[in-house]
Amino acid sequence: MRIMVLCVGNICRSPYAAALLERNLLGVHVCSAGLQALIDHPADPLVQALATEQGIDLSAHRGKQLLAQDLIEASVVLVMSESQQRDVVSRFPFARGRVFRLGEWIKQDIADPYRQSREFHIAVQQLIQQGVESWLPRLALINPQRAK
Repeated sequence: MRIMVLCVGNICRSPYAAALLERNLLGVHVCSAGLQALIDHPADPLVQALATEQGIDLSAHRGKQLLAQDLIEASVVLVMSESQQRDVVSRFPFARGRVFRLGEWIKQDIADPYRQSREFHIAVQQLIQQGVESWLPRLALINPQRAK
């Protein structure tokens, strides 16, 4: 199974969500990209600092633009908002049925914390954590031998 996590710039939400998923899903390839990526930029310094506090190292991350091939290879695509979901399906109709909101099961879009306060970043990371936790049992059903 291959999971693609998307946000806009690929320097805040999606790299953090991808790292959380990868930490919790054994042997599952998880990657991230941006719909309007800041290509080759490192993860936002505040995102890196907050992730480090949780034992997650994002120092090697570099922003990557979403390519059609990424979606062809993905079993599941997780986006941050309904508008991103519509955008991806509109631009890449072949991905229909595999594109979902990370916050689907918590009934929440996950706002972009870029250039926002530390408190806002923390709140967004908490929503990402809740979204990931809500997806883990569902992803385990797709690939049961890989769940932690």
